[in-house]
Amino acid sequence: MNLLKRTVTFFIGAIVLSAPQSVMGQDPDYEAQVTALAALPSVLRALELVEERDARTMADLLELTEIAAPPFNEHQRAERFLEMLLDLGVDSAWTDAEGNVLALRRGTGSDEVVAVAGHLDTVFPEGTDVTVRQRGDTLFAPGIGDDTRGLTAVLALLRVLNEADLQTTADVLFIGTVGEEGLGDLRGMKHLFREGGPRIDTFISIDGTGHTGITHQGLGSHRYRVTVRGPGGHSWGAFGLPNPAHALGRAIDYFDLAADAITRFGPRTSYNVGRIGGGTSVNSIPFEAWMEVDMRSEGPENLQAIDEVFQRSVRRAVEESNTQRRDGAELSLEMELIGDRPSGEISESVPFVQQAIAVSRHLGIEPSLGRGSTDSNIPISQGIPAITIGGGGQGSGAHSPGEWFINRDGTLGIQRALLILLAQAGTGVTS
Repeated sequence: MNLLKRTVTFFIGAIVLSAPQSVMGQDPDYEAQVTALAALPSVLRALELVEERDARTMADLLELTEIAAPPFNEHQRAERFLEMLLDLGVDSAWTDAEGNVLALRRGTGSDEVVAVAGHLDTVFPEGTDVTVRQRGDTLFAPGIGDDTRGLTAVLALLRVLNEADLQTTADVLFIGTVGEEGLGDLRGMKHLFREGGPRIDTFISIDGTGHTGITHQGLGSHRYRVTVRGPGGHSWGAFGLPNPAHALGRAIDYFDLAADAITRFGPRTSYNVGRIGGGTSVNSIPFEAWMEVDMRSEGPENLQAIDEVFQRSVRRAVEESNTQRRDGAELSLEMELIGDRPSGEISESVPFVQQAIAVSRHLGIEPSLGRGSTDSNIPISQGIPAITIGGGGQGSGAHSPGEWFINRDGTLGIQRALLILLAQAGTGVTS
């Protein structure tokens, strides 16, 4: 296939990544093809429009940021995002059964479908003040970068394609996904890439800020909520009853000791007991204690191995606590899988990634490659080319109330996304 019709992508900031990798040598043909693509009059006009319409892009950023989108309750932002897509002009647009927003812009002569997406949800709970505040050139608001910037970049791409009258060969799906963050567990992406879902041949995720990275590897994770229940009672009068909190403490100790061997060797692997709770008072044996645990690995085998170690440790601890008890009913155990994100990678050597590198260098950017936990995990795990890039600009403080954004090199990030999209979707013009 003409490499002008095969794509590329990059990574960015407000996502947890492994250390950036050095970039391998670049095939000069990719750079020549990207240069030819960027020189087409219609493409040049679209690149110019990214800058000319930047005020509109910033207005979209402010508006969408101030529409709260807490986990599992993204519908208000989704409704407005759908309206914006329709106002810009697409062939069709809809909200699917999971809450994802999709808009189709038909191509001129290909069965392929290229998707470009940002995620609608933020990590912030109901009631969070999402008012944008400005100090100098800096905008402060929860979620302004992660991932409202990605959504506005998606809108900007559609806007400049339409205004430049730039027709792609492949169909393009513009998407706002739900459930990317935390316990959302990529539910929007799992729905899109289910058996019988819409055709998507290549997936480009725009997540966060920045313009230098290429995330072509998915970081897998398993997350559990463990609940131990018992009869409960007075700390003095009922002493001898099994204690759910003691069982959890024992489980954490066993897990920490056993998991150490897995995390020292092989693909990078981590674990964390992030939350723990239970009980009613200092002088009461808890009737319930719980913890939430996160395990991650670059390799699926290591992820499965540490998961098995975790489950064995918890079951052993509860069994021993029941054996040790002097009175009362046994403890019960519930282990709920609350997060399952698959790992995988697209090799750096494949044309898809090499083109991404070429687009970056054409724009004067030296890219870095990395690994992250993003919407792209799902298609990557299924062997579908997918990469996550940033939406431009500078920012920090993701997942905190003090999150901020500066529109510095903001248009550069969108221009890069545009060339990546066009390299994959084609322009109807052969080189």
